[in-house]
Amino acid sequence: MKTFHNKVAAITGAGSGMGQQLAVLLAKAGCHVALSDINQKGLDQTVELLKPYSVKVTVDVVNTAEQAQVYAWADKVKKEHGKVNLIFNNAGIAMINTVEGHEIHDYERMMAVNFWGVIYGTKAFLPYLKESGDGHIINTSSIFGLTAQPTQSAYNASKFAVRGFTESLRQELDLSNYGVSATCVHPGGIKTNIAHTAEMSPNVSKLGMDLKKSKASADKLMRIPASKAAQIILDGVKANKRRVLIGPEAYGVDLLQRLLPSTYQRLFVMGSKFSL
Repeated sequence: MKTFHNKVAAITGAGSGMGQQLAVLLAKAGCHVALSDINQKGLDQTVELLKPYSVKVTVDVVNTAEQAQVYAWADKVKKEHGKVNLIFNNAGIAMINTVEGHEIHDYERMMAVNFWGVIYGTKAFLPYLKESGDGHIINTSSIFGLTAQPTQSAYNASKFAVRGFTESLRQELDLSNYGVSATCVHPGGIKTNIAHTAEMSPNVSKLGMDLKKSKASADKLMRIPASKAAQIILDGVKANKRRVLIGPEAYGVDLLQRLLPSTYQRLFVMGSKFSL
C-alpha cells in the first residue's frame, strides 16, 4: 500500500494517543476513517481534530473485548464506507502487579482487551480487506512483547500473544496472496494515556519496589509524541514491514533480546534493584 488516499481505515482506541493521531494523519492523507473507542468523549475530541479534512468519518463506541460488538462494527463500517482497506487493532489496557497479587480475572480482562480484541478485529475485518484487494492489518504489541518485565506478567502475556498471532498471520497472508498484509507494532516510551491509566497495585512493594518511584520512572520514559509514533507506523505500513519498532527503547530491547535471549532477565532484575 503506497498511498492512503481514498482508502478506508478502521481504528480501535481512536479516542486518544496513537489511535487518535493515526486518525489525524490518515485523514490528512485523504483516507476515510471509521473510529471506535470505549470512551465517547475521546471520540468526540478526535472528530473535532478531523474537521479540517474532507474525508468521511464515522464513529462508534465499541468494547473490543466483546466479540459481537467488534463484528457488528466491522459490518457497519463496510456498509457505511463501501469498503475497508486497513484495520488498526490499537486499543489496550495495562496493569502493574505481581503474579501472586493478580487475580485470575485480571489476566482474563487483560487478554480479553489486548489479545482477544486483536483477534476479533482481525477476523471481523479480514473478509472485507480481502474483498478490497488492497488491505493491511496493523496490530499493536509493545516492547513488552519482545522481553518480559517483573510486575508485567499479564501485560507481557497479552503482548507476546499479539506478536505470535500477528507473525503467524503475516506468513499465512504471504502464502495466500490475498492482496492483504500484516504488521506488528512494538512501541517504546510513547506519550499516551495507557501509562497514566495503568492499574498499579501496592503488591509491587513486596518486590522492594516503590510505587511513586516506579511511576516517576515510567513517566520519564514516555518521551515520544503519539503523533511521531503514528507517523512511524504509517511509514511502516507503506514499506510493508513485518515489525515496526518505535523509539530507542524498542530498538535497544530488540537488540538485547537477540544478543541475550535469556540472560536479559538477570539484567532486568539487577536493574530493578538498582533503581530502588
